[in-house]
Amino acid sequence: MKNAILFGLFGLLMLGCKPKEISWVAIGDSITYLNDHKDETGNRLTKGYLSLIAEKYPHIKYINQGHNGWTSIGIAENIEKLGLVEADVYSVFLGTNDWWAGKALGSMDDYTQNTGTGTVYGAFRIIIDKLKALDSDAQIILITPMQRGDFVYINDYKNNAYGSYKAKNGETLGRFANAVIAIGQKENIAVVDLYHESGITPENAVHFKRLRNPETGEYKNYSYPEYTEIPFDPESDEYPYPPEAIDMTYDGLHPSDKGCAIIAQMLAEKWEGLEN
Repeated sequence: MKNAILFGLFGLLMLGCKPKEISWVAIGDSITYLNDHKDETGNRLTKGYLSLIAEKYPHIKYINQGHNGWTSIGIAENIEKLGLVEADVYSVFLGTNDWWAGKALGSMDDYTQNTGTGTVYGAFRIIIDKLKALDSDAQIILITPMQRGDFVYINDYKNNAYGSYKAKNGETLGRFANAVIAIGQKENIAVVDLYHESGITPENAVHFKRLRNPETGEYKNYSYPEYTEIPFDPESDEYPYPPEAIDMTYDGLHPSDKGCAIIAQMLAEKWEGLEN
């Protein structure tokens, strides 16, 4: 009987030490979405950054609010239709699609004056206001877009885009990343600065891009920046990123397991109260 009582008390103590469950809503684009749709990566991704966080910290339960191909402006325009719920932590990982789509960046005035969804700054104001309204005590973490190489979608070669090494419509991806940083500073919100601090760059997005040599027509592995000068024909060329080309990304844009591990680690470091 004595042993049974002691065992019961030990069990109660263990239950008391169990970490409190933390709810996390991760808002983002395809990088977030693909965490739970690995078949759309050709199963090149095995663990996205959400899964890596949840695996290391089992008391965290996430809701994936990643929307494939969406911009911050698109999220803001549909903010009341997304089914966002009250949570302990919200992360917002957007911006790369705004840059590529040529969306207007705007300025901090658009944020402070709440000018609406005409600019990225205005869109972030709508998103952050919504999260604060859902739970004023929740922690919000912003994540900047990361640098990118040339993207070719594994399931549709016609869906391709050049990397962040040059401007799109006169805007650099770096300016969109800096906007996220500025908003974080304005609101005293934590920022995971993937663009400047992750070490993910066009140089290591992939090991190489396999393209036809324009002179010989034979396939050759070109590293960055040489590959930026070699044309890719989605109608006739092979997929330029075989498995051995995978480095920080598996397709020039979307992070590989290696890239997601960096994102997860940097996010955990900004997550207040997250026990190691």
